[in-house]
Amino acid sequence: MTDPTGPLTDPSPPQGCPAHTGSVRLGGLEYQQTPSQLYRNLRKEHGPVAPVLLDGDVPAWLVLGYTEVSYVTGHDELFARDSRRWNQWENIPADWPLMPYVGYQPSLLFTEGPEHQRRAGVITEALEAVDQFELAQMCRMIAEGLIDTFSGSGRAELMSVYAHAVPMRAVVQLCGMPAGGTDTDDLVRDLRTSLDAVDGADPVAAYLRVQERIERLVREKRSNPGSDITSRMLLHPAALTDAEIVQDLITVIAAAQQPTANWICNTLRLLLTDDRFALNVSGGRLSVGQALNEVLWLDTPTQNFIGRWAVRDTQLGGRQIKAGDCVVLGLAAANTDPQIWPEGHVGPENSAHLSFSNGEHRCPYPAPLLADVIARNAIETLLERLPDVVLGVEPYELTWRPSIWMRGLAALPVRFTPVAR
Repeated sequence: MTDPTGPLTDPSPPQGCPAHTGSVRLGGLEYQQTPSQLYRNLRKEHGPVAPVLLDGDVPAWLVLGYTEVSYVTGHDELFARDSRRWNQWENIPADWPLMPYVGYQPSLLFTEGPEHQRRAGVITEALEAVDQFELAQMCRMIAEGLIDTFSGSGRAELMSVYAHAVPMRAVVQLCGMPAGGTDTDDLVRDLRTSLDAVDGADPVAAYLRVQERIERLVREKRSNPGSDITSRMLLHPAALTDAEIVQDLITVIAAAQQPTANWICNTLRLLLTDDRFALNVSGGRLSVGQALNEVLWLDTPTQNFIGRWAVRDTQLGGRQIKAGDCVVLGLAAANTDPQIWPEGHVGPENSAHLSFSNGEHRCPYPAPLLADVIARNAIETLLERLPDVVLGVEPYELTWRPSIWMRGLAALPVRFTPVAR
């Protein structure tokens, strides 16, 4: 492995410069269909840390190396989460598409040190109280109900009617919201728009609508608490304010819904297109587990994460990082780093991927376990109910949403023998 703080190979331009020399714009068709090839090209040309341009040609660093991503996420004293450190704020318009995820908010995502530990502790304890057996039963009931709506037709588009719906209905129930209805559907749409807006949708406006809905939920639970994540956060001895709980709940819901939906759909795509799984997928619990893990390594739902901000001038992967520079975590690139690519490393027992990030700001325990319960039960229930399900198009006809942040299919059409209810 390389030394993440090794000798300099290509100094960056002075702080405040509008662009890095030789920077690559993050976007385009390469990201839509074959991001893995793009990451390989970036690594070959720039090494483990590449100069890139975000929307509006805003400069940043994309960390491609497994060792380097691990270093950044493990050294909060050098690469911290408070975005107010950014040296590019004078170049960022108020309606910048990534503003919902870089504009400082009093949420868990931007806290540091003891304050982050306090806030993360509240979420961890609220999630630990979730009974995983009960969650599995809930997910199977949700999945069964959704399958009933299309099982008689012999065909379905699983991304919209199933993969997105199962985790969203599960997480809103865990948070104390009604599982169905227009309110939940609107929340799903706005979360997707805020994460990877397409077709001219406004991600900032979508995020504000999400925030308004969660504010209403917190008010409801403050006056009428129940056995749910929101109520447990409100009743926690740390005594978070309503505003803090709203922001942290948005973090929990967004992290649970879109990535888990893409995890489900990416895994179904693998199961339906790869001969290693196709021969024994029906009822094959081991193969489902293998596919879930392989997707986290090779087709992870969260491709890139913005970000970290350099606390002071430092070095990373042979680059000079200036104080206030934005560092984007290339989780997908790191997972496929040839420096950590021993033969046979992908398997049910190897979970050393960075798909849930790393360090103090990684996805809080036990969130990855709960996501696995949701994804596994969604997939197994579908395969048990529709054992002869196959793709409704040729594999090469599947297209990916044009997002550099999330990896998910635009649609997953399937065919199967109609099932009478």
